[in-house]
Amino acid sequence: MRIAVDAVGGDHGPQTVIPGAVEGARRFGVDLVLVGPEAELRRILATTDTTGVTVEVVNAPDTIAMDESPAQAVRRKPDADINVALRLVKDGRADAMVSCGNSGAVMAAALLNLGRTPGIDRPAIASPLPSARGRTLVLDLGAVTDPKPLNLVQFARMGVIFSQRALGIPHPTVGLLSNGEEPGKGNQLVQETYELLKAEPDLNFHGNVEGRDVPRGIVDVVVTDGFTGNVLLKVAEGAASFVGEIIREEITATFVRKLAAGFLKPAFRRAKERIDYAETGGALLLGVNGVTVIAHGRSNERAIANAVGVAARAAEAMVPQAIAAAIDSARAKVA
Repeated sequence: MRIAVDAVGGDHGPQTVIPGAVEGARRFGVDLVLVGPEAELRRILATTDTTGVTVEVVNAPDTIAMDESPAQAVRRKPDADINVALRLVKDGRADAMVSCGNSGAVMAAALLNLGRTPGIDRPAIASPLPSARGRTLVLDLGAVTDPKPLNLVQFARMGVIFSQRALGIPHPTVGLLSNGEEPGKGNQLVQETYELLKAEPDLNFHGNVEGRDVPRGIVDVVVTDGFTGNVLLKVAEGAASFVGEIIREEITATFVRKLAAGFLKPAFRRAKERIDYAETGGALLLGVNGVTVIAHGRSNERAIANAVGVAARAAEAMVPQAIAAAIDSARAKVA
């Protein structure tokens, strides 16, 4: 299996992306294709331990900056790193693509180069968020800020398929994010979507869930619009960081606490791993014809390595193909 990595994207650039990608390839047993300015990538590779990892470099002279208009930049720069990496997936030279660059550009480039999954009107960004039961898959996290009720139903179907194929959950439960559990709660989008989800015989629809239910792990899959989902994601990241800072301040406030903290260090480390975004690695763009992983812009080496793992698992589980087959089957039943 070969994973194409946009080596230039993100806040830290190739000096962080390349070591992280190499570590991910080594850990998950995949080959690596690094995409970006060839001379620069080879210079950094020369100082990176690539023992046991097969690495190919594919030249991409252009890049798309974080402040550029995604759709315009993608079309104006066909040789940008994101476009080149996704064409590798389209041409079968890579099984998946990872980028921590401009997320809007990744989505636009995926739609341009890979195309939508037949039967899916809008793609969705999906990622498992930490919860009391392990992880809760939430989508959409920012791809579609103004979806229609039918889009959310499609998101639910894609989330269920991903949970089954990549997360190993046989019968995922689905919740609709709202401001109350009662069926009549929520705005017009939520109320209309509720009725559609309730009428879907193949979905294990739990009903409405509130924001507090996401970290509690009440359901396996939570669907919402991209605006709300992105706010939820940012609040969750901020809360995790805030709680971590408070704990760090309190346990180092006195000598006695520092001494006690030494004995509890493994527990603190495990807790950090459970809520750290770097352990998640990246989010999948579901609804396009190829595995596309969008990592956080400020991803460190560990996050990049885990993003490679996300891509490898999704490609191995053939998530895009499974979504296409399920949607096609559902359409056939209606016809």
